[in-house]
Amino acid sequence: MTVLYLFGFDRIGVAVSDIYFVDPEPLPGQEGAERGVRLELRYLEAGELKGSIYSARPIAVDRPLWRVDLLESVEGTPGSFDRTHHHPGLDGWEPGRRVFDKGLSQEPLKWLAEHLADLEGVLDRAGVQRDEVSPADVAGLRERAPEIVETVGRLLDTVRAQSPEGPAGTSVRASWL
Repeated sequence: MTVLYLFGFDRIGVAVSDIYFVDPEPLPGQEGAERGVRLELRYLEAGELKGSIYSARPIAVDRPLWRVDLLESVEGTPGSFDRTHHHPGLDGWEPGRRVFDKGLSQEPLKWLAEHLADLEGVLDRAGVQRDEVSPADVAGLRERAPEIVETVGRLLDTVRAQSPEGPAGTSVRASWL
C-alpha cells in the first residue's frame, strides 16, 4: 500500500508519497533497491464545477517543478540517507540527474524545512518564473512547511518499519508520485 499526502495552496501544491524503487539501469554505486519518501512541488489546476454551485470542484495535480527523494538503500543502514538527493529542476515530467547535497543527507528534515520556507529560491534554482506562483503560494507554503516536514518524518518512520522487500513483498516501483 502506498500513501499520498497533498498540501494545496493557490497554484501549487506539495505532494508527499512513500516510494520503493529498483532502477533497471542504475549508475555505478546506485545498484539495488531504494526506499524512502518522495516530495514534489507540483502545479495545481482547479477545474470547472461539474454540477451545481455545491458540487465538488475537480482539482488536477499537474506537472512537477521540484523533487526531493529522501531515499536509502534497502541493504544499507536505516537512517543513513545514503541515496538521498534532489532534482533542482525538471524538464517537463522528467527529472534531471540526481543532485547529492551533504546538508540534505546529513540533516534531511532541516534541509527540507529551509527549502520549503524559501519558495522563491527553489523557483530560481529550478528555472521557474516567480510569476508562475502567487503570493498566496509563497505565504501558504512558508506557513505549512513545519506540518509538511512533520508529515515527511512520520512517513519515513512508516517506510523503515516495512519489510525490506518493499510493499507487499514486491520489487518494483511503488508510489503515487
